[in-house]
Amino acid sequence: MLRRLSFIVTTIIFWHLCSFVTLAESKKPEQMDKFPSGPLETTTPDPLVRGSVKKQPLTPEELQKLETALDKLNQEATTTLQAGDKVTAFDIWNRELRLRRFLGSLAEVQALSRVGAIAWNENERQEVKYITERLQVIEKQMLTQKSTDVELWRSLGEAYQNLRVPKLAVGAYQQLLTLVKMQNNTTAELETLKTIGELQLSWFDYSQAATTYQELLNFATSNGDRPNKVNYLQQLAYIYDKGKQPQQAINVLNKLAAIYTRDKNLTRIPALKIAIAENYQSVARENPNLRQEAFNNYQEAYITAWQLQQYVTASEALQKLIKLYRSQNQINEALQASQILLETETLATNFYGLMQAYDQMGQLYLEKKEDAKALAAFQKGLEIARQLKHQETYFVQKIETLSKSNL
Repeated sequence: MLRRLSFIVTTIIFWHLCSFVTLAESKKPEQMDKFPSGPLETTTPDPLVRGSVKKQPLTPEELQKLETALDKLNQEATTTLQAGDKVTAFDIWNRELRLRRFLGSLAEVQALSRVGAIAWNENERQEVKYITERLQVIEKQMLTQKSTDVELWRSLGEAYQNLRVPKLAVGAYQQLLTLVKMQNNTTAELETLKTIGELQLSWFDYSQAATTYQELLNFATSNGDRPNKVNYLQQLAYIYDKGKQPQQAINVLNKLAAIYTRDKNLTRIPALKIAIAENYQSVARENPNLRQEAFNNYQEAYITAWQLQQYVTASEALQKLIKLYRSQNQINEALQASQILLETETLATNFYGLMQAYDQMGQLYLEKKEDAKALAAFQKGLEIARQLKHQETYFVQKIETLSKSNL
């Protein structure tokens, strides 16, 4: 169940294919100020803006007229792109973006975000690089000025998201988070934390993601928000699993198991118990005394699954339990579990699994030097193999080898 919690996975693939953005991330804003490049940094006079603008700012009427003209440029670029002329379309958009800065930082960032999304979808890597660099210059100015403009920081984060630069997006959203906390805006704080957590997961920063989702869990717990509490615990279990932190995963999974038990949602318990057991196996590499907890949880998993008639899950737990017994040379216990596995596969009408179970029992009996019982198990396996028309040769060879050795 927990392995399915990869709702972010679809975005992860796309964001980590964009190697070209790494260039923009690694380039410092100071360097970009010293070496302006690209169509967004040109200062050629434009007929839409009077030449004396540096001496006298545009009036409200002029700004309104400019905004209308820029909206028309955007529409013209969109139509041009639809007609198949991508080069001309982005030339028009770049002109629009250069002039949008006259309308203020928010208007410029929102326009950069809009065109950046189009550039990404059109696989215009160079254009994405130019826009990312321009956003970084704006961000540097915002940091220098200690901007408290919530909407501007939010728009900057969204722009970086549209450009698939999650690391830069997290930086912008963290600035936003600081501001909304100062304003005691709980709703905005929660939404921002969720966004940050998703972005951190998208570039595999499990350590930081764990901190973010723990904060979200604390919110849900203090507010008695049971659905979101469960959701954040599931997310943390996924994060700790991916981050190879088995003890933390055990703690979270046990909390989930307690909630499901209280809610009488027992159908979730077997898969959770399997996950807990797997993590105890990992922890037991350094602390062998905890290996018994792995045994206990696998046993609880298959017993509960059996009671719930979840025979596939019961089979999975038993197979893992048998493997663990064998690793500890507990052959008798492994055989006992194998007998239960046979019954489970029979109830599940899983003939392939039943065939494998007989094969496994045969191997276990061989380890005990009980050739007659091993032979009987392989013969049972051969009967099923013939029905399935699968692995017949394998079982025939096993039987022939045993028969010859006992002559």
